[in-house]
Amino acid sequence: MIRTEAQRRSHVVLNAWEGDLAAQLKAANPKIQTFVYKDLSSTRSYACEGGVDDADLPTGVGYCAADPSWFLLGPDGQRFEYDGYGGHWQMDVGNAAYQNAWADNVIASSRNVFDGVFMDNALFACDTYHDGVCPKAYPTDEAMRAAYRSMLANTRQKFVDAGLKTVANLSNARLHDGAWDSYVEHLDGGFDEWWLTFGDKDLLSEYPQGFGRQLAEITANEAKGKITWVQAHHSGAEQPFRYAFASYLLAKGERAAISEIAETDRYDNASPWRAEYDWDLGEPLGAHFPVDTNVFQRDFACGTVVVNANRTGSAPITVRLKEKHINEKNASVSFVALPGTTGTVLRKPC
Repeated sequence: MIRTEAQRRSHVVLNAWEGDLAAQLKAANPKIQTFVYKDLSSTRSYACEGGVDDADLPTGVGYCAADPSWFLLGPDGQRFEYDGYGGHWQMDVGNAAYQNAWADNVIASSRNVFDGVFMDNALFACDTYHDGVCPKAYPTDEAMRAAYRSMLANTRQKFVDAGLKTVANLSNARLHDGAWDSYVEHLDGGFDEWWLTFGDKDLLSEYPQGFGRQLAEITANEAKGKITWVQAHHSGAEQPFRYAFASYLLAKGERAAISEIAETDRYDNASPWRAEYDWDLGEPLGAHFPVDTNVFQRDFACGTVVVNANRTGSAPITVRLKEKHINEKNASVSFVALPGTTGTVLRKPC
């Protein structure tokens, strides 16, 4: 399994206690990039026993070692525990002492083991994980985002000097103008954990904070030489898979990668691999372009990708091809008719 997955993957995120697995993956594929998971925003009380923090943590600061002033407080003066995630205690990312301790600890535990750090929970809204209640220190979304920008900017050089790449979980950036770019400026890349498909029947169509904004995450990062990871949520059903994968190919460059997941937070196994991931479409012949309202196409040397980003259930739109292609069912086609939130990846001899 390790040999197979190492050859398939470009990036792998592992826990801090999986350094041996990182070494095995690297031995099987020296080009693979391994990242250690570290929550940017919390410390975990369950990772401390008898007043002593675990040696390998999912966070940058141990619960027992943390200075009391580093915990984020609500308007009532009490610490925030993540809703739905017991034992996760939210930290003040705008606190300079916390920033330095977090970065120094992560670097010390990662150097010579991993290629980079995956920073989970780079948040954008002040009430994330405690709906409707914002911290006393950051009562608005913009105040919260300023704190995160401060943390990312102030720790950036430490990771550069340590030779560790940084990718942060920037889910829901699309909901806040300029948020994705303002965080990625201080990182090597971004991860959109909820990309275009939120289930088999909940697919993101085009609207001001929808499809186009998520596609632009990849495009913007590619232009800057940055990494983009995107993850679609679905059971493996045909429509959400093809919509997410075809949309990804509309923008993909050399530094993007896609995965899929059926159940939120189930990272105990490698994400599914599909035959389509091995298809060689050749080099892109240019950027994607509109062929109808919210319908986009991108041509490759050995294929074509078409996506209809209109709302689910909207009428099919026909797109005629310049030459015959082979569709996913191995049928020869000269046109495709795609309803809303569907996509197709077509191949041709080359």
